[in-house]
Amino acid sequence: MRLHRLEVTAFGPFAGTESIDFDALSGAGLFLIHGQTGAGKTSVLDALCFALYGQVPGARNAVKRLRSDHAAPEAAPRVLLELTVRGRRLRITRSPSWDRPKRRGTGTTLEQARVIVEEYDGGSWIGRATRIDEAGHFINGLLGMTADQFAQVAMLPQGEFAAFLRAGADERRKVLERLFATEVFTHVEKWLAERRAASGRRAEELRAEAESTADRIAETAGAERPGGGPPVGRGMVPAPRREQAPGDGAHELLAPWATELAGQLAAILAETDSLLTESETVLAAAREAAERGRALADRQRRHAAAVRRRTEIDARAGERAELAGCEADAARADRVLPLINAVVTRTREAERTRDTAATARAALPELVPSSAPDDVLHKAERDRRDEAAGLERLRDDAVRLRGMSGEIADVAGRLAGLETEEAEISALLAELPDLVAEGRAELDAARLRAAGRPAAQAVTHDAVRRIESARRRDLVRVTLAEAEAGHQAAVDTAQELRDRLQEIRQARLDGMAAVLAEGLVAGEPCRVCGSAEHPDPAVALDGAPADGDEELAQAAYDEAQSRREAGAARLAELRAELDALLEVTEESIDVLADELAAAEEALAAVDADAARTERLEERLLHAEAELARARDRRETVLQTLAENRTRHEELTAETARLTTRLDEARGDDPTIEARIDRLTGDAELLRAAAEATRRARTAEEELTAARSAASTAASAEGFGSVDDAASAALPADTRSRLNARIRDFDAEEAAVRALLDDPELTAAAALPAPDPPALEAALAAAEAAHTAVVSARDRARRRHDRLGELRVTLAGRVAAWRPAAERHRVATRLAGLTSGQPGVNLLSMRLSAYVLAARLEQVVAAANERLSRMSAGRYALVHTLDKAAGDRRGGSGGLGLRVADAWTGQDRDPVTLSGGESFITSLALALGLADVVTAEAGGTEIGTLFVDEGFGTLDEETLDEVMDVLDGLRDGGRAVGIVSHVAELRSRIPARLRVRKGRTGSTAVISV
Repeated sequence: MRLHRLEVTAFGPFAGTESIDFDALSGAGLFLIHGQTGAGKTSVLDALCFALYGQVPGARNAVKRLRSDHAAPEAAPRVLLELTVRGRRLRITRSPSWDRPKRRGTGTTLEQARVIVEEYDGGSWIGRATRIDEAGHFINGLLGMTADQFAQVAMLPQGEFAAFLRAGADERRKVLERLFATEVFTHVEKWLAERRAASGRRAEELRAEAESTADRIAETAGAERPGGGPPVGRGMVPAPRREQAPGDGAHELLAPWATELAGQLAAILAETDSLLTESETVLAAAREAAERGRALADRQRRHAAAVRRRTEIDARAGERAELAGCEADAARADRVLPLINAVVTRTREAERTRDTAATARAALPELVPSSAPDDVLHKAERDRRDEAAGLERLRDDAVRLRGMSGEIADVAGRLAGLETEEAEISALLAELPDLVAEGRAELDAARLRAAGRPAAQAVTHDAVRRIESARRRDLVRVTLAEAEAGHQAAVDTAQELRDRLQEIRQARLDGMAAVLAEGLVAGEPCRVCGSAEHPDPAVALDGAPADGDEELAQAAYDEAQSRREAGAARLAELRAELDALLEVTEESIDVLADELAAAEEALAAVDADAARTERLEERLLHAEAELARARDRRETVLQTLAENRTRHEELTAETARLTTRLDEARGDDPTIEARIDRLTGDAELLRAAAEATRRARTAEEELTAARSAASTAASAEGFGSVDDAASAALPADTRSRLNARIRDFDAEEAAVRALLDDPELTAAAALPAPDPPALEAALAAAEAAHTAVVSARDRARRRHDRLGELRVTLAGRVAAWRPAAERHRVATRLAGLTSGQPGVNLLSMRLSAYVLAARLEQVVAAANERLSRMSAGRYALVHTLDKAAGDRRGGSGGLGLRVADAWTGQDRDPVTLSGGESFITSLALALGLADVVTAEAGGTEIGTLFVDEGFGTLDEETLDEVMDVLDGLRDGGRAVGIVSHVAELRSRIPARLRVRKGRTGSTAVISV
């Protein structure tokens, strides 16, 4: 991994944007990061770690505030890092979460953390990840190490390793466990311990199950288990003095013993089967006799009970009629009851709304008279809301006035070149608005024409509809003329047939006397006058119509009349359709066709404008974006220039102006906000009073309507008043009980009638009564004898069958016990070995501690290569397997460290080293750990690493040795950065990154 460029903005102590060229620094191989205490030297390393992992090293990560307090409120914190990992050029841009000012109004809003990972490929930057989790997975996969490992490998925090050198075993273990992935070995220890416990429980469970099965066999057969003793329950642990072997003699005797018990139970079962057959025959005869006696007694009892019930029913006929009358009245009242309930509800609502209205008006603090009408209340409310809305615009002025007292008049110095840039931007801004205005005018015109498309489309559709109506209109006119002619012909035909029918009827009336005369007989009375004499009977004329002529004429007239009516109906339809079509249009088809062509041409023109609008919008957006960028930059330049002018005079004048304006606006109220709140509260009181008055008036109207409806319904149901209807109503449960009693009356009467009509009961009443006690006694004796035999047979069969099942279970459980016990012995030995159990593990070390001890041994070996050079061959670290100080965990030795002093030949505790000696020892230890962690992480090459502080404790000779060691780290093109404020290092290291601090934030400058 090699760093190329780091850019930080509003991060840590850096208020602005600082760019660090690591390619320039790394070219010298060794470079220095120096500056005053608190300037931000370590913050450079924090920015590197944050860009890669989204967190800063060590305890500083607990403080989530990474944004610079010196930065402008709207400046977004950002870290950009370019680096090469495994031959891949990456650019990582990361921002922490921060509270940015709201774009509208006052206050802040949380801006979430963001990250962008890009790779330089094919001559351009290609995005690889934008989500935080995806970026972390991508970067960790390339680097092959966690954030903690990277901080220890690439940044070498000396303060932490000095503490690691002197730490107790527990603290040293925590550091090593964080850097090396030893969780798998801890999981192995835990898994083997759990396996030992589980296999022990399983072996004991199987042994207990075998003995429990033998005990159940002994209990089933009523015998004693071989070996004796109480059965072993599940979960019981055998005494440690003896471990029962699966092949003990007592277990070998269990199978033959169970076989012998099975033979004895089989003989008993055969004897009980024979006795059962005899008892079943006797029981069947006794049961049949008892059933016949019980059936006869039951029929006689049911007949007598039916006679008694019929007498009782006859005596309660009056009660049944009274119940039916009450039910009928309640049914009529139920149809009125909902309206009565509505009156009660409306009464309560009217009282409540009257009280509410009175309360609301009483709450008006002399705003309007208490008896003022609703329109006065509404006008007073609007006046106050309008005034409050006008004052709302002054809220920002009030907030600004309060904030002016805290502003600081100290401004930054004049920046070179801003005037020239402002002039260039002004010239550009003089041209761009005209271009934007031209584009917007052209776009507005096109949009205006395109907006007419619905109207043009509607005109086209209307033209199509009118021309279709005109075609139909002309067709209907032709059809109407034909229908009028047909109808006139039908009228003439019907009139002619009607005249013919009337002529036939008149002729028939005129010839009626001749028809009667033909029926006269001499001496018989006339059917008209009653005379028996017929001196001058009428004679029929020639050509008189016959009886069927009138019927034929009537049929012909009816058919003609039907055709006439159908024609009139069709004529009316056509005239109505023609009138409707004439309302649509009276113009000719040629004129309408010209209108349609013009409408279609206008629609096509509008469609062309709509297509052109998209191109104009894109061009305008581009021009507006360029204008917005120019304006934003100009505003920034003007703002910076304004900060160099006399801010105090402007603030004084602005304060006076705002104070005068706000004093005039607030009137007698203490503040603008107080006046707005008072006006808003008064408006709410007025609105509530008007609304409560309206609701009270509505409730009174609804109550009057409900009372009228209830009175009308009560009269319609035959009640004298609403109170009579309410009195007749019954609750639902009362009516339900009433109907149930009526149904019970009817059901009981039907049931009694059915019983008295049953021929079997009538016949049984005529027979002598049976003797049920004697029959029951005989049946009970037979059942008792049969039950005793069945019980004996069932016991014998259950014992025989149960013994067979238990024999199979016993054999399986004894066979399962042997491999379980063997597995438990193997698991016990392995668990003792990995947990450091004395007698099993010769070193008395846990597996995880053994692995950490091996890693520490590698670290010590790598550290001694550099410690020997830095201490001129005097010191060497020694890794010991003895239990170290502070080791509170059993089986966790192997993490001890001693320092071998070649001058004295003695091993020393690291705490006895001086400050400089501790520094070179801990530096060697940190470099050794970096080598081991790098190899553990897959050998990822660290092309740039940093050493943070500690050089101030070294003398000149030791410093030379340390610098030689650090200079050796540059082998293979590696760059080493030293973070220190020691002045002597500035003369030794020409490539430097200087971090300066100031009241407005820190800056970084490279000197190579």
